[in-house]
Amino acid sequence: MVSQEQRRRQLAREKFLRQQQRRTAARRKTHTRNAIVASVLGVVVVGSVVSYATGVFKNDDKKANAGAEVTPTPSATSKAPDPCEKPAEGKVKQLSWKKEPALTIDRSADYTMKMATTCGDIDIALKASAAPHTVNSFDFLAGKGYFDHTKCHRLTTDGIYVLQCGDPQATGAGGPGYTIPDENLKDKSLKGNVYPAGTVAMANQYNPQTQKGRNTGGSQFFLVYQDSQLPPDYTPFGTVSEAGMKVLKKIAAAGAQPADPQTGNTAPNATVVIDKATITKS
Repeated sequence: MVSQEQRRRQLAREKFLRQQQRRTAARRKTHTRNAIVASVLGVVVVGSVVSYATGVFKNDDKKANAGAEVTPTPSATSKAPDPCEKPAEGKVKQLSWKKEPALTIDRSADYTMKMATTCGDIDIALKASAAPHTVNSFDFLAGKGYFDHTKCHRLTTDGIYVLQCGDPQATGAGGPGYTIPDENLKDKSLKGNVYPAGTVAMANQYNPQTQKGRNTGGSQFFLVYQDSQLPPDYTPFGTVSEAGMKVLKKIAAAGAQPADPQTGNTAPNATVVIDKATITKS
């Protein structure tokens, strides 16, 4: 016969085993989610041809391809009528630089980026004091017309709710030729590993599994139109205005296309083109 003490010990062991199983399952779930997040927003350096079939990407020139990205195949949403206008006349400029521009912004000043898009104006209050390298880079690129006539190439509608822009190639493989450091990863707005709606943040090459790829931001950035569960690995450098949020939600409501077999992008159904990007100091 089993004594009360033996029974107590048996129950304690069973409880311990159940706890260990739950912890293991939770770790696996987190690992899987982090892998998905890294592939959606994590930038990967690629050569002139992007291969998604094998998952192998050649690192031919890190700086020349800064900002390149790889995406899995998030589910597409049903297509709604295009709510946006035709793009303004003009072509994307093919620009590239070998190194990050000199830091010339006034960290104590207020900067606003205005994106005049085919879907409406999106105003973004920039965080110059918290993310000076990022804001300085955007001030430089916007001044050169780098973002003008570029398409926002990705809209995610499942789990992570963002519109991604900033790639002149509109493939997820473009960048300015240089990289900038991660900044402001402890921003007070990032609570509970959530990037709240209205956040504007950088894409990068960081892989949470290998913990490699820090300080690899380029020109690609994403605008969060609905609270999104994300680890604090992506520089938050701006906040979309209330009017800009209405534009973002209009874009999101039109849904996304199925993943492109060549690039893996789920492009927005809406025709989202940045006709002109300007940054002003106040």
